Formats: sequence, structure tokens, C-alpha cells
Amino acid sequence: MLSEVGFVDVRVSEPFDTFGGARGEAKARAFEVYGYTFLARKPG
Repeated sequence: MLSEVGFVDVRVSEPFDTFGGARGEAKARAFEVYGYTFLARKPG
């Protein structure tokens, strides 16, 4: 999607745990929810 709106050099991180110790941690584990960091550049 980022490429479709003009971003280049799109990079996505490895998945990381964003719910450790949170109230919804059990549900996040059940649905395999992870966070990702996106890095991209818009030329111009």
C-alpha cells in the first residue's frame, strides 16, 4: 500500500511483542497479534 501512494525504499521490521504485560495480552496471544515498524521515503 505504501508503494501505491508513492513511497519508495519501503522496509518492514521483524514482528515484535507490543502487548507484553498489557491487560489484553492473552487475547493478543490467542490471535497472534504483533507490532511492526514501517520505514519509507517519499521522493520529492
